[in-house]
Amino acid sequence: MLKQRTIKSIVKTVGIGLHSGRKVELTLRPAAAHTGIVFTRIDLTPPVEIQASASSIGDTRLASVLQKEGARISTIEHLMSACAGLGIDNLYVDVTAEEIPIMDGSAASFIFLLQSAGIEEQNAAKKFIKIKRRVEVRDGDKFACFDPYFGFKLKFTIDFHHPAVDKTGQELVVDFADTSYVREIARARTFGFAHEVEAMRELGLARGGSMDNAIVLDEYRILNNDGLRYEDEFVKHKMLDAIGDLYVAGHPLLASYAAYKSGHKLNNALLRELFAHEDAYEIVTFEDSRKAPRGFAFDVQTAYA
Repeated sequence: MLKQRTIKSIVKTVGIGLHSGRKVELTLRPAAAHTGIVFTRIDLTPPVEIQASASSIGDTRLASVLQKEGARISTIEHLMSACAGLGIDNLYVDVTAEEIPIMDGSAASFIFLLQSAGIEEQNAAKKFIKIKRRVEVRDGDKFACFDPYFGFKLKFTIDFHHPAVDKTGQELVVDFADTSYVREIARARTFGFAHEVEAMRELGLARGGSMDNAIVLDEYRILNNDGLRYEDEFVKHKMLDAIGDLYVAGHPLLASYAAYKSGHKLNNALLRELFAHEDAYEIVTFEDSRKAPRGFAFDVQTAYA
């Protein structure tokens, strides 16, 4: 049986929020089978729990934001992406502020935390959302869609007219049957343009942003002294974001996802469109793990290669 997963022990870290600039303490705790991923604002009285789900995303400007009863938990996409990459089904996420810490601007720090806690299989079948027919959403020239596929494959195209981005490639296709999330996607950092960062700060945003947690570009070049981690880091980060945005579906997807200039808003709209049509998907499990798609049936001890 292909089983659900959680972590073995509690792990903690401290960081700052990308937009708020506020210090935040993050605690990851094991959760029972069928719990899903549950975020809690433990700084509020009483604490507010928010289940990670497509319907709980209430704001998608610059980040994916969970909202409930006036409480917000922002910038969840990098942590959710790491959970998807390591196949974590059940997890408690406690935070002391309204934003998940940005860490180094990628999913790598969250991968490290989850690996440090250890991955534990649970005695319950892992559930998948299997796409049965095409589902698509559009916004002007932007689009995102699902098609049936026995596995998880993504095609993402960005369109940034900038000399540094043009050199790196603006389209990426990844099939996780033969690609390691940890090696090939997790370290891709968020990026921004210097003039946009200054404008956001005037609006009270990006207060925690720096070249320690983002790739920063001026009109012509990358300003970071250390350059890029991947040759195609820009499009890889957009794919990293999409993986995190889609993991709020509640279960891993068996689907082919394609997107052009998509972002948090369109990714969430795609999930909501999917769940609005019961004939477009079904929940499946694999009693025989050998019959599961490649990339999902890896052993927890060797999942980090």
